[in-house]
Amino acid sequence: MAAQTFARDGAQASLKAIAAEAGVGIGTLYRHFPTREALVEAVYRTETQRLCEAAPELLRDLAPVPALRAWTARFLDYMATKDGMADVLHAVLTADEGLRMDTRIRLKEAVALLLDAGRRAGELRADLDADDVFLALGGFALVLDKQPDAPDLASRLLNLLLEGLSSRG
Repeated sequence: MAAQTFARDGAQASLKAIAAEAGVGIGTLYRHFPTREALVEAVYRTETQRLCEAAPELLRDLAPVPALRAWTARFLDYMATKDGMADVLHAVLTADEGLRMDTRIRLKEAVALLLDAGRRAGELRADLDADDVFLALGGFALVLDKQPDAPDLASRLLNLLLEGLSSRG
């Protein structure tokens, strides 16, 4: 619930609203997360874990390119959540550089898993680099930030990226 509230309301997300959406009282929220920083860190860790676990799950259910497309949509939602927590998250990640680096490594591993599956299936180019694709996705997130037509723009940019990654190109 907190992730959706941060994504929707951004920095203005109140802890009272987060507690209400989670169906708990503000006291319960503060018992589990005594500071806004503690809540933001927990949301960040949880959302990162969900996103990383999604890559192999999607590959079990979908062909590689549709799995990559679905994972990318989740990645963009994840980035919107991060943007909503940006100021506090920056302080959290500055205090724990290891968390920042671990997150990047894990997300790049998820991208690499998806790309490897696509290459093995002959659907994606053999020369793809997970770092390059990860950087492109991060760029998408920056471009989409606060765009009024973000969902449509995301779809067009993703189509463009996937066409470029395709082995058919």
